[in-house]
Amino acid sequence: MSWKSGVEEKLASFLGKKTFINNTTSVGGGSINEAFKISTNQGPFFIKKNSAARLPQMFEKEALGIKLLCESKEIIVPEVIGFCKIDDSVFLILNYIEPGIIGSSFWDDFGTQLANLHRHTADNFGLNHDNYIGSLHQINKQHSTWSEFFRKERLEYQVKLARDNGKIGKETVAAFERLYIQLDNIFPIESPALLHGDLWSGNFMVHENGQPIIIDPAVYYGHREMDLGMSQLFGGFNQQFYTSYNNHYPLQKGWEERLQYCNLYPLLVHVNLFGGSYLQSVKAILKKF
Repeated sequence: MSWKSGVEEKLASFLGKKTFINNTTSVGGGSINEAFKISTNQGPFFIKKNSAARLPQMFEKEALGIKLLCESKEIIVPEVIGFCKIDDSVFLILNYIEPGIIGSSFWDDFGTQLANLHRHTADNFGLNHDNYIGSLHQINKQHSTWSEFFRKERLEYQVKLARDNGKIGKETVAAFERLYIQLDNIFPIESPALLHGDLWSGNFMVHENGQPIIIDPAVYYGHREMDLGMSQLFGGFNQQFYTSYNNHYPLQKGWEERLQYCNLYPLLVHVNLFGGSYLQSVKAILKKF
């Protein structure tokens, strides 16, 4: 069975209507997934495709994260049509969103909506299931304090992975050990916030109505500065985004300085995935500390 025939069958089951694919167009799926826009008699859909053996339950976990964000009713996310396994591949089927153009109110709306999303909270930091950050497992074991969660499930896990694979040396590991002791003093106490978890410039879109859309989440409940820190990597967001966010959910004093510590996590992820200059960025932050 070709994957197209299999997807037709699955879509028919999900939608309760016979579905035929008329056209398939490859679109940018990043370095992890293949991605396609399919045109069908039931309308267009967006599909991600990957290996079932290499990344088990990746799409199932992504669908759960999208569902959490959707239930907040604060910001547009793609609608999950379904996920399925066909032969050796897994597929995540989403509604297709026609991209729009950034307008004058976009960044103000985006900052406001993310601030509102972050007001959704939970009893603990973490989540009731693990998921993925890029193609790496993201451990979400729950903790009562942010410093404990950030140390154990974000930094220590990635540092160990990098050390075991020869990507960081003893000096860098020792620098992280010194940082761990100070985490309680670095981050202000706040309630767990519902996070996108991987909020860089490649993971948002503009809806055809001009509103923000967030895609490809790595959801968990964490310190809200984590999303803001990630937003400043790889180009950053428009300043109006941060102004609007602060107007609706003011950040505590020193937040701009703390974002570099937040970004140790995504930078370590990139060290483990790609190596290269990301390690130098990690060392530069640790040196400042």
